[in-house]
Amino acid sequence: MAERAPNPYQFLPDKPAFQLTSDDVAEGGMLAELHVFNGFGLTGGNTSPHLRWSGAPAGTAGYVVTVLDPDAPTGSGFWHWAVVNLPADTTELPRGAGSGDDALTGSAFHVRNDYGTRGYGGPAPLAGPKRHRYIFTVHALDEPLGVDADTSPAAVGFNLFFHTLGRAQLIAEYEVPEA
Repeated sequence: MAERAPNPYQFLPDKPAFQLTSDDVAEGGMLAELHVFNGFGLTGGNTSPHLRWSGAPAGTAGYVVTVLDPDAPTGSGFWHWAVVNLPADTTELPRGAGSGDDALTGSAFHVRNDYGTRGYGGPAPLAGPKRHRYIFTVHALDEPLGVDADTSPAAVGFNLFFHTLGRAQLIAEYEVPEA
């Protein structure tokens, strides 16, 4: 197996960790077809998984949820999902919350992912023996981000650098079998 890209979060300032779990995804496990992209020859369900978090730092004013594939052959990874400005009392996203802004609470919204759509876009790595990692991250914020739905996920990440109080992560994998 080819060497993997580093987890980019390891290069950011340390922040207190809190707990992220899922009824659909296990830490280090393989993502089910329900969560895989439907396109590029794949026939997945393109449904965002359930996520639940707890133990965020005191002073948390809201959350951002992101999913990044650092193993994508782009030089910068591939952003699969970014939900911005979830209210501070949110501790869970149900399966399918990535289907659109109507599935979110409060003033939360999706920004465009690297597929170019606003919502969840599941894994779609190239076929072959290389598993890709999908880093599900919940960022606890000191204040809502001053961005809008046209902000890129990378620009959201830039803003997160200045406002993140803590992070919770769950890393899952997916690999398209060789034909």
